[in-house]
Amino acid sequence: MTQQAWRVDATDCVQSGAKPELCSESMSVRMAVLSDVHGNLPALEAVLSDVRKADVNLIVFGGDLASGPMPAETIDLVRSMPNARFVRGNADRGVVAAYDGTPKPEWPGPYADWCATRISRAQRDFLNSFAPTVEVEEVEGVGRVLVCHGSPRSDLDVIWSGTPTDRLRWFLTGLDVDLVVCGHTHIQFDRVVGDTRIVNAGSVGMPSGKHGAFWAQIGPGVQLKRTGYDRVEAAARLRKLDVLEVDEFVRENVLRVPTLSEAVEFIKAAEAKQSASADTQPRVTS
Repeated sequence: MTQQAWRVDATDCVQSGAKPELCSESMSVRMAVLSDVHGNLPALEAVLSDVRKADVNLIVFGGDLASGPMPAETIDLVRSMPNARFVRGNADRGVVAAYDGTPKPEWPGPYADWCATRISRAQRDFLNSFAPTVEVEEVEGVGRVLVCHGSPRSDLDVIWSGTPTDRLRWFLTGLDVDLVVCGHTHIQFDRVVGDTRIVNAGSVGMPSGKHGAFWAQIGPGVQLKRTGYDRVEAAARLRKLDVLEVDEFVRENVLRVPTLSEAVEFIKAAEAKQSASADTQPRVTS
């Protein structure tokens, strides 16, 4: 797997519009990780408002950016952000494959075929440019951080608070990082395996268990964050699109969200299926 590793420098900081006191040659990175936006533009706008108030100079989007009610508008909002980097999720691949008319991944994301009809060629190319992972060499008070979607090895892998330690250790094999930030399962967690901490940033646009838009602030520590937004107003705004797929999304992911038990049941089943596969089965150690 090719990884994109780099360090934000003072030039990047100035271009990003970060607070002047954050920009210096000896600048340390403070970052926000926003995952699983799923085209929920009102939720993303609310989170970005909170991010602008935080002392961060880098935003990493953790995958599954556009597959949802406002794919084109969501892409347009983020692709001009100079201090942003992008991780590829399974739903990003799903929308690109639907646009291209090629086979979609096992989990193509919600409304991949419909989303593909809503985006331009340039927006498709932007989604296709995302990296499998993004590695940041030094985050203040944290160390080296790797951001992935599912796991460091695949955007489809399921990791959650109940994943067996041996399986987590297998996912982390060969990594030289202090923190892994993932997404994909839409539920925040915070675990430590050996010398590596692994957290889930949660979902901005399709949360489970609680209403809100969830994300992570990394540096100088690790903070799992929740941003509230006016869901009734967001629903009215989205429903103005007058599209069946959007109305379904509003009902199931804005006005209500899956319960924690519903989400965990789905995650457990997916993990069990993956664990039974020969190429996703770690060797249990004593």
